[in-house]
Amino acid sequence: MLETIKALCDPCRLRLTAVLLSGEFTVQELTRIMDMGQSRVSRHLKILTEAGVLTVKRQGTWSYFRAGEGRSFFAAIRPAFEREMEALPERSQDLTAVAAVLEERRRRSQEFFDQHARQWDDLARTLLPVPEYRQRLLDLVPEGLTVLEIGTGTGGLLTELASRATKVIGVDHSPAMLEEARRRLTDDGVTSIELRLGEMSHLPIPNASVECVVANMVLHHAADPAAVLAEIRRVLAPGGLLLLADLARHERETAREQLADQWLGFEEEELRAWLATAGFATVSSQRIEAAAGQEAVLLVTAG
Repeated sequence: MLETIKALCDPCRLRLTAVLLSGEFTVQELTRIMDMGQSRVSRHLKILTEAGVLTVKRQGTWSYFRAGEGRSFFAAIRPAFEREMEALPERSQDLTAVAAVLEERRRRSQEFFDQHARQWDDLARTLLPVPEYRQRLLDLVPEGLTVLEIGTGTGGLLTELASRATKVIGVDHSPAMLEEARRRLTDDGVTSIELRLGEMSHLPIPNASVECVVANMVLHHAADPAAVLAEIRRVLAPGGLLLLADLARHERETAREQLADQWLGFEEEELRAWLATAGFATVSSQRIEAAAGQEAVLLVTAG
């Protein structure tokens, strides 16, 4: 308890902790948010981490810091702590800076996909191969429902989703990707699917209006995965189902530059924790193991 109190007994460390309650950030991003030198930020992060206030997630050569619950005392005071942090003098400017960092992540991703839309399918298949999982994912889609696919990309799943659903909506943040999806649907003779331009974290969908959401290999591109899962929960009707397929945790650092990946896959427990926080009561997952040269896939259902 004393170590935690000592760690938090500093205005800069209070601000850092408050910032990291809203997401995961690297040291470089935190220097921008806090408008401080890297050595100063790193020193404060070290103190907070040693006290169990923060935890570190290593992803390749990058390290993401987040508010943790490594110490039971901090976990116990966290709700009150979060409320009081809103009164910090710098809180408004810190939140503005956080939003700017997340927007920069989002912008880089959109620019990449707009530029590489026509080559995307070949790029993904060649640079980051995975075991066959699509049929398992499709087999989980219930018949006769309204289905939303987020991050629909070039539309590779849309026609097959339409064969199962009464209505399909595809959302993507890249106009170029949506154009490729339209071209594919035209070639397949499919006219019943609605495509919409929008962000995963701000879906152009009313509350509780879809019965099934499919997120196929998109969460690792999200600036803030936890926020995306909360947004999915918002648009799902009561009793609705989320089907999520994504990369298991891996170490292919090149995926950041070659494929605009924000995250090098996920741990199952990490996804479960985010889903629980978002309000999903039941979660099940299976890991589809990789062959040589591939990366494993996590297939998650949540409702």
